[in-house]
Amino acid sequence: MTLSEIQWPRKTREFHNHHFDSTVWNNFKFRDDDIVIGTWGKSGTTWTQQIVGQLLFNGDPDVAVSELSPWVDLRIPPKEVKLPMLEAQTHRRFLKTHLPVDALVFSPKAGYIYIGRDGRDVVWSMYNHHASANALWYAAMNDTPGRVGPPIDPPTDDIRQYFLGWLEKDGFPFWPFWENIRSWWEIRNLPNVKLLHYNDMKADMPGQIRNIAAHLQIPIDESRWPAILEHCSIDYMRDNGDKTVPLGGAIFEGGAKTFINKGTNGRWRDVLNAEDNARYEAAARRELGDECAQWLLSGGGV
Repeated sequence: MTLSEIQWPRKTREFHNHHFDSTVWNNFKFRDDDIVIGTWGKSGTTWTQQIVGQLLFNGDPDVAVSELSPWVDLRIPPKEVKLPMLEAQTHRRFLKTHLPVDALVFSPKAGYIYIGRDGRDVVWSMYNHHASANALWYAAMNDTPGRVGPPIDPPTDDIRQYFLGWLEKDGFPFWPFWENIRSWWEIRNLPNVKLLHYNDMKADMPGQIRNIAAHLQIPIDESRWPAILEHCSIDYMRDNGDKTVPLGGAIFEGGAKTFINKGTNGRWRDVLNAEDNARYEAAARRELGDECAQWLLSGGGV
């Protein structure tokens, strides 16, 4: 099949809430070498942005990924500010999204990376993120003009109840989880799309960085490889949060170390019971199908 024969994804809806303004993409002017990094959230987005930044800038320790690689569909700052800033960038752009594919303007010539992670690990990380958000974060999400829908409130449940509420209400109080995973899984075979899994990145970060470089056609300067690896480690990112974390972590109690936190999996194992896990795994199979559900559970090549 030639590129002209491919049925490329088309945007069919807008997505708005306390975080999202999907209309930003409608006015974004793609360049042929743009890079788009997507996840549902708390699945290695910032880590992958750091990896791409290090590849593009050849292991430079001063690359401020938090400034260079914005979350395009976040409604803050408004598109009137964000779009001119992106248009002014002269380097190869690498952008972040948390949208499902059908709410995203898709470019056949851009390169896409999507990272998946077991939903239970996602929630444990998101709970830390949500519970540690400070007044500045809530003011930005809730009080900035243009919010559509209800505000987001601080969590009041313990972690298990938080997870069960997230599962029952599909991603509550953020955005739907299953449709996000499913929409990217459905386009996994497109030539400009690569799906990664958080488990695989943890197990073999050097190998996954090389896979990312190959997919995006970024040559690796082997003399800078040790620096690239050092700057992509979780510890390095946590210790240099002024460059790697949005706003340097100022919107979270504890700063960047809270935003990046542990980066570990399986913390739910001592909290969720057998019935909780069965409910989650049944929902995954029902919503995603067996193959995608298995991938989300354990990773592996796609």
